[in-house]
Amino acid sequence: MTVTTALERDTLATAAARIRSHVVDMCAGPEGGHLGGAFSCADVLAALYFSVLNVDPQRPDDPDRDRFLLSKGHAAVGLYATLAERGFFPVEELAGYGRPGSRLMGHPVRAVPGVELPTGSLGHGLALGCGFALAARYAGSAARSFVLLGDGELQEGSVWEAAIAAASLRLDRLVAVVDRNGLQLTGATDGIAPMEPLADRWRSFGWAVRDVDGHDPNQLAEHLNAAPWEPGKPSVLIARTVKGQGLPFLAGRSASHYVTLSARNHARAVRALRTTEVAG
Repeated sequence: MTVTTALERDTLATAAARIRSHVVDMCAGPEGGHLGGAFSCADVLAALYFSVLNVDPQRPDDPDRDRFLLSKGHAAVGLYATLAERGFFPVEELAGYGRPGSRLMGHPVRAVPGVELPTGSLGHGLALGCGFALAARYAGSAARSFVLLGDGELQEGSVWEAAIAAASLRLDRLVAVVDRNGLQLTGATDGIAPMEPLADRWRSFGWAVRDVDGHDPNQLAEHLNAAPWEPGKPSVLIARTVKGQGLPFLAGRSASHYVTLSARNHARAVRALRTTEVAG
């Protein structure tokens, strides 16, 4: 299996735009979806799946593959859009999201090709990533394990227990990404449980830390491809993002957390994304 080091069809920014477009369409369905958090991490997902991860859509269970865990499992619509664009299953299947009989549920499950484990009970993903990284070490594999966390999720004590374990075990093939969009369902994360200086907190737990613009997929890919950044230390990339990025009527608002787009707002969202893509 070969590592995908660059997009074959077009740029990472265009891949992220397609991901957001699919998310908008899914959130216009009868079930709606977690649009805001899926939009904030779309550039991270594009960088991972189109530049960083050693995965093969034709062999999703290849034992030498890199592992990815969407710890913030409520952003499943973003992961589904990414997996479909990457070729794990037909893009047309996205139209059935949330419908009776669909394997595309509100949180990711193993029935979906490319999904490693069910996630979404917040605070569990990093511990699972530790398990994958430790198993790879025992198997003598060079595979890396990546975990995408929400910043509100960092209020869970199990995250920091896993962070301690990862550093203690020197799991330098483990990479965490924090989607630092500053918002959770009930408001601003720092208004609920202040967490800055976040980079210093992770460093105090023994991690190598980088803090970047979470909406620059090329910069994200550069940093993630370079991990591990320090021998013997797990790596965490703090991605500064905006919830609902790309939709002016929802960006930066807690109201974007979960939405069921009306026909009118669906059309508004499609127009906004087209305008952004043209401007970009």
